[in-house]
Amino acid sequence: MRKFEKISLSEFIKDTGLTEEEYYKYSLPKRSTKHSAGYDFATLTDFTLKPKEIKLIPTGIKADMNENEVLMLYIRSSLGFKYNVRMCNQVGIIDKDYYNNKDNEGHIFVKLQNEGDIAKEFKQGENIVQGIFTEFLTVDDEEEITTLRTGGIGSTNEEEEK
Repeated sequence: MRKFEKISLSEFIKDTGLTEEEYYKYSLPKRSTKHSAGYDFATLTDFTLKPKEIKLIPTGIKADMNENEVLMLYIRSSLGFKYNVRMCNQVGIIDKDYYNNKDNEGHIFVKLQNEGDIAKEFKQGENIVQGIFTEFLTVDDEEEITTLRTGGIGSTNEEEEK
């Protein structure tokens, strides 16, 4: 099953510093048009990204997907073209085993950088990145992998045996 969910209220308050009232205001990612490939992720609050500044942006979202799928996050085209804002990792890769991990429930964060010369103001609910689910392939002669993710961002090399 492929789906988006909100992180828990307690994780939301811990990760964002926002309130319970704000938790119930934001929406799950959705496609804007019939033929859109990407699901739009919106900002939880207003913020300004100054020239050369980098900010870690919580989305309040986690994603579950089928075993042979990945969620790929891309900056919205207009942010790159008009404002020279980019994601620090260029493309975000969200693996299935990131969902409900022990460190952060699979909370998806986006790290943005303003490489332009003018500040970019973001308003609450403004779309910043788009997520596209896609199937992936593995090599035919791969040995069986039995390790599982044990935590959040950067934990892939800290796996534990089943």
